[in-house]
Amino acid sequence: MISPALSAACGKTHRPAGTPEERTPADELVTAWALTARGGDPEAVERFVGALHRDVRRFVAYLSADPQAADDLAQDTFLRALGSLHRFEGRSSARVWLLSIARRAVIDNYRYASARPRLADVDDWQDAAERAQERGLPGFEDGIALADLLSALPAERREAFVLTQLVGLPYAEAAELSGCPVGTVRSRVARARAALVDLLEDAERPAAQRASA
Repeated sequence: MISPALSAACGKTHRPAGTPEERTPADELVTAWALTARGGDPEAVERFVGALHRDVRRFVAYLSADPQAADDLAQDTFLRALGSLHRFEGRSSARVWLLSIARRAVIDNYRYASARPRLADVDDWQDAAERAQERGLPGFEDGIALADLLSALPAERREAFVLTQLVGLPYAEAAELSGCPVGTVRSRVARARAALVDLLEDAERPAAQRASA
């Protein structure tokens, strides 16, 4: 049985843009914290990291299609960001700047993984993720299922969908981060949503019906 939350995330039903506790502080405020943190203000650093940690973790988990690597990728992102924070000038929002670093962290991780020898085969990343994460968390099963669906999408459509529909980035900022026109992002999101709906509907069909199709 596919949950309503997962259906909403894939675009089958209307979903509000996050509950109040899920929304991050306004970009202007977070950017101000980042600018203050450049001088080494520990409170500003803590607020900057705390405000964007959820967005970064969600982005890297779904972009990499590997929930097991999300914590490591998020940590790598913040280490990179804090190390180069002195160069941040606020020309873009701190969130866009940080997610661009997260994007590079995922790409670098792909390159590293493809270059190193494989010590063991993991046929089912979902089993590995379930062993590595605490069970019983709200939305846990939905998160694993959505990551599985997203992994079937081309990388650029997955990125556009995650940035706009899951992280909540405006289309213009997603286009800035991805280095493409806004219209391209909209097209990628529409195609990603259509593909996810098809995958979700197929998953909801009885096994016998799928076999006879």
